Amino acid sequence: MSLVGTPSDPQPLRADADVARFRRAMARFATGVTVVTARVAGVDHAMTASAFTSVSLEPLLVLVCVEREARFHDAVTESGYWGVSLLDESARTISQWLSTRGRPLHGQLDRVPHRRGPVTGVALVDPALAAIECRTTDLHPAGDHSIVVGEVMSIDLPDSPDGPLLYHRGAYTHLR
Repeated sequence: MSLVGTPSDPQPLRADADVARFRRAMARFATGVTVVTARVAGVDHAMTASAFTSVSLEPLLVLVCVEREARFHDAVTESGYWGVSLLDESARTISQWLSTRGRPLHGQLDRVPHRRGPVTGVALVDPALAAIECRTTDLHPAGDHSIVVGEVMSIDLPDSPDGPLLYHRGAYTHLR
């Protein structure tokens, strides 16, 4: 059985692919945990994200995938600038709070230690292994998400005694 489409049938065959199976498969991919932030009309917006990666070294580009139905989607697309904080393992409660659906929009960072980025003024969460400020360069629709590509404007590498906050098989974990 071929899983690749033919020129007369450009759609690939879908043997046993469904949402539940896909979620289980993706849960097996260990990933770092980030908080992505944006500021619109003086209001901070934030979300926990694991769908973040580097794209290019020339120019310096990164991307984050944002669900279109999420409140954060409108904020990041409207702002044009955003920050990414790569969380260390001591930031688990921050990650959990900022991934809670329905949390209050105003004041959502009141209980989260953060500072303002020197270039864009977006909130950068502490504690973090790294913090990056970005300017949106591209926005690509992709299913129920948008791929937001950003040019890196600043990089902060604070000293952290902790390792990365990781997510694997539906749970937080750490390096062994």
